[in-house]
Amino acid sequence: MSLNSLRASPALAWAALLPVSVALAWLFTTLHLPAAVLLGCMAAGIGLSTRDIALSVPPPGFALGQGVLGCLMAASMNPAALVKVADAWPVFLMAASAVMLASAVLGWIMMRRQIFPGTTAVWGLAPGAASAMVLMSEAYGADVRLVAFMQYLRVAVVTATAALVARWWLPAVSVTSGHSAADWFSVHHGGHVGATLLLAFGGALVARRLRLPAGSMVLPLLLGTALQAGGWLVIELPAPVLVSAYALIGWSIGLRFTRATLGHAFAALPQVLAAIVALMTVGVVLAAGLVQLAGIDPLTAYLATSPGGADSVAVIAATSAVDAGFVMAMQLARFLMVLVFGPQVSKFVATRAG
Repeated sequence: MSLNSLRASPALAWAALLPVSVALAWLFTTLHLPAAVLLGCMAAGIGLSTRDIALSVPPPGFALGQGVLGCLMAASMNPAALVKVADAWPVFLMAASAVMLASAVLGWIMMRRQIFPGTTAVWGLAPGAASAMVLMSEAYGADVRLVAFMQYLRVAVVTATAALVARWWLPAVSVTSGHSAADWFSVHHGGHVGATLLLAFGGALVARRLRLPAGSMVLPLLLGTALQAGGWLVIELPAPVLVSAYALIGWSIGLRFTRATLGHAFAALPQVLAAIVALMTVGVVLAAGLVQLAGIDPLTAYLATSPGGADSVAVIAATSAVDAGFVMAMQLARFLMVLVFGPQVSKFVATRAG
């Protein structure tokens, strides 16, 4: 297949993307990388999109993938995990606030140095809720293309790094085994699976209809957590559903990296990568503090404070031998803080820098 034919036909482009994604997912699985399917699909998407082949995950498909991920995160938020979160709420508040403050300071520095025009750097470094930050940034004078570039480059770098750290630290857990976090995926009752899928898909579609920022993941997450804690729902997600969700999330990230966007931002790439590394370093320092002060195991603390997308970190936590409940709770706390306070913080920093 020639590049021109792939560019002219989305069907042919998908036909080329699927086998490459399967091959890379199989390779990463063979290497025992956590979130192998997500990483493989993300890498395949980047390879295709940087050849000027315009392809994207349909918005309803991405929303359904996020809904499944929301249920995956809710599955870890069992009553025991919720008690742990309630007891340690100052820790969650401090860690989430520290990452937000670090991102605001780094954005302010980049804006003052005029690395990017307008408020682009401030919005581009806002941690978590990447899609929501991209959508909100245009209203505050930012270049949406560069905000998307910074946001999804950060998600890609943090996701890949977290997967490698998890692989180096501990062996990955198979999504079909009955051990550790993978106990969630064992299917014992068809009714539970049906109810879970109804929650994932119904919640995602309702959130999409209501246009809630990142609601396709947050609404199923919150509803699933409440229903599970009340004993009204047992969240069960079969492996094929999870694999499909991982693929949709991976493609949605990878296919955003167009050659035009990368070319436009190439001159600032060293500064952007330096800012991302600085933000990741803040996460490592916070993780070290959690290990010393709260007795959290190092890999759990690292994933919990990792400034990547909550959905991609959820996949890595679910396929690694860590305290997934703590990781999901920390990511959710920061995710919600960014959604609620992110626009105000970014606007305040942009105004001061201007």
